[in-house]
Amino acid sequence: MNKLFFKSCPLCRRRRIKHTLTCTDFSASNEQFELFACEDCGFTFTQGFPSGTSIDKYYQSSNYISHSDTNKGIINSVYHQVRKHMLRRKVRLVIRESHRSSGRLLDIGTGTGYFANAMKRRKNWEVEAVEKNADARAYALNKFGLEVKPESALKSYPEESFDVITLWHVMEHIEELKKLWDNLYRILTSKGILIVAVPNRASYDAKKYGAQWAAYDVPRHLWHFTPATIHKLAARHGFIMAERYPMPFDAFYVSMLSEKYRGSHCSFIKGLYTGTMAWFSALAKKEKSSSMIYIFRKKTK
Repeated sequence: MNKLFFKSCPLCRRRRIKHTLTCTDFSASNEQFELFACEDCGFTFTQGFPSGTSIDKYYQSSNYISHSDTNKGIINSVYHQVRKHMLRRKVRLVIRESHRSSGRLLDIGTGTGYFANAMKRRKNWEVEAVEKNADARAYALNKFGLEVKPESALKSYPEESFDVITLWHVMEHIEELKKLWDNLYRILTSKGILIVAVPNRASYDAKKYGAQWAAYDVPRHLWHFTPATIHKLAARHGFIMAERYPMPFDAFYVSMLSEKYRGSHCSFIKGLYTGTMAWFSALAKKEKSSSMIYIFRKKTK
């Protein structure tokens, strides 16, 4: 198996990195993986993660809802209900932040295609979708009639092809971050917007659960962002952060899963309580939300 190890920080390139947590892959393999953090910029990453096709087997689990769309169990049922609400909010967010009632949108890492389909159903929006996993692409085609392209399609799009590009909980999975960000800059129009949603390791629930925080999701999650570190990453590639929004609903699902990983009795109830506390924490300070949505625009030259 090919594994990728870093001797310096992948973000700031300085060499003061140290072990900070050991996390378990509760979803697929029960293997343990180490998280390292940079003492200078604070960026945290999974050290020694499987690279290239070696990581594919860690997605081959019926528990991995983004690809399997499983409705099994009360926690996944909650996920589906929250997703229905969030799909409507995401569509409204795209239209509000882009200041457009029509345009071209690319959804990267579309999974089983729910968001891409929701945007496709809007009048005057032309939607493209990209997804690495073949089973997820097949699901999207069967359920929604979506012709989802493999990730290799990214490099084939012409310059300034899209007015909006979205990555909903995708950035943390991408091994070659520089290549991705370079492509994002190339194919986004000069006045377009890039929308990125990622888990927030500075959140209330991340602090509470530590190594058992479900959103660490090793080894599928390679990078573990905070508002500060994703801002630095975007700036390095020619983007400015225009806005950021909390995703407080994520705390409920993540907390329920975290309680399950802890082996807690009544994990649903305990997760519901923690999710509620995390909700209030995010109301007081949005940067403490379980996940964050970031709106980026190209820097003006």
